[in-house]
Amino acid sequence: MTNALSRLLETRDWLLADGATGTNLFNMGLSSGDAPELWNVEEPEKIRTLYRGAVNAGSDLFLTNSFGGNASRLKLHGAEKRARELSRISAELGREVADAAGRPVIVAGSVGPTGEIMAPMGSLTHAAAVEIFHEQAEGLKEGGADVLWLETISAIEEYKAAAEAFALADMPWCGTMSFDTAGRTMMGVTSADMVTMVEKLPNPPLAFGANCGVGASDLLRTVLGFAAQGTERPIIAKGNAGIPKYHDGHIHYDGTPELMAEYACLARDAGATIIGGCCGTMPEHLEKMKEALETRPRGPRPTLEEIAEKMGGFSSASDGTGDDGAAPRRRSRRRG
Repeated sequence: MTNALSRLLETRDWLLADGATGTNLFNMGLSSGDAPELWNVEEPEKIRTLYRGAVNAGSDLFLTNSFGGNASRLKLHGAEKRARELSRISAELGREVADAAGRPVIVAGSVGPTGEIMAPMGSLTHAAAVEIFHEQAEGLKEGGADVLWLETISAIEEYKAAAEAFALADMPWCGTMSFDTAGRTMMGVTSADMVTMVEKLPNPPLAFGANCGVGASDLLRTVLGFAAQGTERPIIAKGNAGIPKYHDGHIHYDGTPELMAEYACLARDAGATIIGGCCGTMPEHLEKMKEALETRPRGPRPTLEEIAEKMGGFSSASDGTGDDGAAPRRRSRRRG
């Protein structure tokens, strides 16, 4: 399938994705508990500012403000009937910013989890999940998204439902899971499990990987886990900017721009092709990440010890795949 992202991947060794959506919007005045997607209509200039922040920092790809824009999540705000509309507008605003960039910039339509547990453990059926994801996918497609971007998924069943929905929408896509429980997703999926699942999908993603989670160290270990499976599919790394700390009533991420620059190069050397940040990652982090990726030569695949030395130790002794029991645990970070 020829599309803007696959064309860019053919010409580049790495691509810089964007940073945080929520952290940036909270800094602009979004209140905790409010639906960010409503700002696509109520505060469009702030959403353009969010997107421009990534583009001006050098990102090749940014995600739309539609992470919680599915009917299941919007129901919490009485806006379930607006899922398609809000997703469409998020992509329209993104298209506007990307087309004004003066260089190829990919608009990735963000699709987050439904927030429900899938059957048989929960009540959400496969058919209902496909319908929810398909509605949002069609809105993002109408708005001009280049690619759909599934993120922060925990369950294989939900990932598969989204893949089916994206096939119905006839859209290329990428998809990440969040490995936040001793190297596994909340539903117990390991990095090896994800590679196996992705390669068996009838409609596989253009690229796959990990986002969010516990911290950059853990995410880099997961990237090594993907690469160890021998996959040739591009790997995505979108780690958080350090560890969240509660300070003066706000959550603050302690990762400095210099630390994220280190992370970006480690992610590249570990095997990632699309590299960005998640929670806490601001334009100033992205600028340093881009500079480092452009100026520092590619190095050998980092060891777990090197990652711990540069980024801080891991939150658990193992990533769940059984071959790294001696991995250093998290200690106070050397820098950041």
